[in-house]
Amino acid sequence: MSSGASNILSPKKLLHTKWTAVAPRNKEKHFLVTGVIEPVPTGSPIVSVEIEAVHSKRAQIIAWRELTDATRWHRGWI
Repeated sequence: MSSGASNILSPKKLLHTKWTAVAPRNKEKHFLVTGVIEPVPTGSPIVSVEIEAVHSKRAQIIAWRELTDATRWHRGWI
């Protein structure tokens, strides 16, 4: 496991970022982060984000760290 500077991802800067699924399902390939889920209690680290499929508008909540898995996600729309 290498952790180069290009792989650094901050949960606070994820809002409105674009992602491409490596293995699209139901024609859902491109996604947009539409929300950063604020933790309870306030001040705790952010754990989850809401992503929305561009094609279907289907939204789902995932752990933001899933976006760092290169076998599942690529940053930007490819």
